[in-house]
Amino acid sequence: MSTQPQAAFSPSPTQIFESFNAYHRSFALKAAIELDLFSAIAEGNTTATAIATRIGASERGTRILCDGLVTYGLLQKSAQGYSNTPDGAFFLDRKSEAYIGSIMGFLLHPEHFRAWDKLADAVRKGGSALPGGGNMKMENEIWVDFAKGMAPMMMPAAQKIAQLTQTSGAMKVLDIAAGHGIFGITIAQSNPQAQVFALDWANVLEVAKQHASMFGVAERYHTIPGSLFETEFGDGYDAVLLTNILHHFDRATCVKAIKKGKAALKPGGKVVTLEFVPNDDRVTPATAAEFSLTMLAGTDAGDAYTFAELQGMFAEAGLGTTTRHEVVPGNPQTILVSQ
Repeated sequence: MSTQPQAAFSPSPTQIFESFNAYHRSFALKAAIELDLFSAIAEGNTTATAIATRIGASERGTRILCDGLVTYGLLQKSAQGYSNTPDGAFFLDRKSEAYIGSIMGFLLHPEHFRAWDKLADAVRKGGSALPGGGNMKMENEIWVDFAKGMAPMMMPAAQKIAQLTQTSGAMKVLDIAAGHGIFGITIAQSNPQAQVFALDWANVLEVAKQHASMFGVAERYHTIPGSLFETEFGDGYDAVLLTNILHHFDRATCVKAIKKGKAALKPGGKVVTLEFVPNDDRVTPATAAEFSLTMLAGTDAGDAYTFAELQGMFAEAGLGTTTRHEVVPGNPQTILVSQ
């Protein structure tokens, strides 16, 4: 029997209290981005007075918001005033090439809040309790907001996918559920002979076309309006991209989607997938594992699938070899390449 003294258990409601109030952090960050507060600080405005003047807000409100952001670890405070954290300076100053403030339009979309507000009902049902079965309704405007806002967040994955699909000479790429279009666009930028065909709903593709023009590849960027399951893809593709789409469906539907993508490949072609991939324990790493809850709240049957589960899907679809690739250290998503 152990003779070591046992640490006394001291119950604390702190974690529970902070979980109930977690939305405070979300909306404080949202307000700071709307006010362009991080850019104001990057310009050298460090006191509440100077920041308030720059963003056109009250000094009291600015001071309280800045102090709140300090408590959340999103700003720093010293005797000289407020300053951006390294992450804030890199990602939230509008003058930064890595600015990602636009992602809040999708991540804080009211439809997400409606879905999470009904999570208990979704648990009882086993799928989204939103009317119509979640956010995958045809031409849902939420995916226009996704396309408008999420491209900067996806750039590291897009660059890695371009590396993994790199080939010399002519190349034909199918980008399924293209959304913002950045995955196909980045391939087109890296290979001046690549022709990209983007499939999505018509309203979403309007945003992708704007991005293709912005990045100078519009002449090689072609659109296929329609549904993944109902629209003809064509064939002869060197690469088929299934980025951030499989997690919306159950296993059987994923296999159906993969088979359709495989049928569009030319011999030796690749299916490239981007997903949140939890470990077999389904609770680590935290961000990938938690994504299953997001799918429960917002979809009829979606999930975050483990690598073994995804391997099984690709094998059933006739793709015998699937390898996994890290985007960049710390990125919560995984790239899978199947041949």
